[in-house]
Amino acid sequence: MRYNLPMIKSDRYIQGPDRRLSVAPMMDWTDRHCRHFHRHIAPDALLFTEMVTAEAVIHGDRDRLLGQAPEDLADGVPVALQLGGSDPGKLAEATRLAADFGYAEINLNVGCPSDRVQSGRFGACLMAEPALVADCVAAMAGETPLPVTVKCRIGIDDMDQESGLDSFVDAVEDAGVSTLYLHARKAWLQGLSPKENRDIPPLNYDRAARLAAARPQMQVILNGGLDTVDATLSQLPHFAGVMLGRAAYRTPMILAALAEAVFGRETPSRLDIASAMADYADRRTAEDVPLHSITRHMLGLYHGQRGARLWRRQLGEEARNRHDGGALIREVAGACEEMAAKIAA
Repeated sequence: MRYNLPMIKSDRYIQGPDRRLSVAPMMDWTDRHCRHFHRHIAPDALLFTEMVTAEAVIHGDRDRLLGQAPEDLADGVPVALQLGGSDPGKLAEATRLAADFGYAEINLNVGCPSDRVQSGRFGACLMAEPALVADCVAAMAGETPLPVTVKCRIGIDDMDQESGLDSFVDAVEDAGVSTLYLHARKAWLQGLSPKENRDIPPLNYDRAARLAAARPQMQVILNGGLDTVDATLSQLPHFAGVMLGRAAYRTPMILAALAEAVFGRETPSRLDIASAMADYADRRTAEDVPLHSITRHMLGLYHGQRGARLWRRQLGEEARNRHDGGALIREVAGACEEMAAKIAA
């Protein structure tokens, strides 16, 4: 399907990469292998790392935590690093330490509602402390020429979605933030689990759109509940961009359809994507990366297509037992294509 989508004017791009289409940071999902997979599907999309705490960057294995796929670094593909924390000094140090890892922007997590994140005093609970968040982003910006951005909710618990969100955005904007990724639902830190917080609090796209309209000097990127091409594109004219999360992971070809609509990028075939990932698996497994670490992110590639069940089962189960690079990916993709060809005939 072709979409007649009005182009968002370049003056909305205040600083940094093109953010019209991005993939949200997702713990245990958006690692370097996942991002390389998404890169073959939507080369122009802005991709995010998993959230990495400032403490981990300072004290941990930075090559493991911050390293990117060599191919992506060579191509200069845009990736945003998301940091978690609430200590301005530590966030500043983590930002400085990340300088040599090739990121396009640094993002502060002010949206994650998990108990573990709250106990560390970062994530969504920081929406109650806008002055502290302002101090954090100002300290981060002092250590990098890259744009420093914020990802947050429209509120938490009993915070007023109007005045509370406005006050929070005022604080971070005064600290120099010009891009806000806005998950358009509240986070209920008391009474709901992290999983429930992804679905139960109602979406409020109208509130998000009002914020974007009232602050044309900011880029407001809409996140939350965007799971079809039509629904996503219907929101895009009201915002500087859209950010997909679980839909991009579970049904990744939605990114290809959106990239075609937004960037005019021709949609790649599933076989071409699988072949590129098989080549990637050849290189990574030669470096002792387990094949399953790569294929676990690819299970949705044939979603809705003939052979989808075979694809999921083989890549999800057999990959643990194979030690011949990307051969399994090639075999199963070939089988799926044969099944589709028989139906078409």
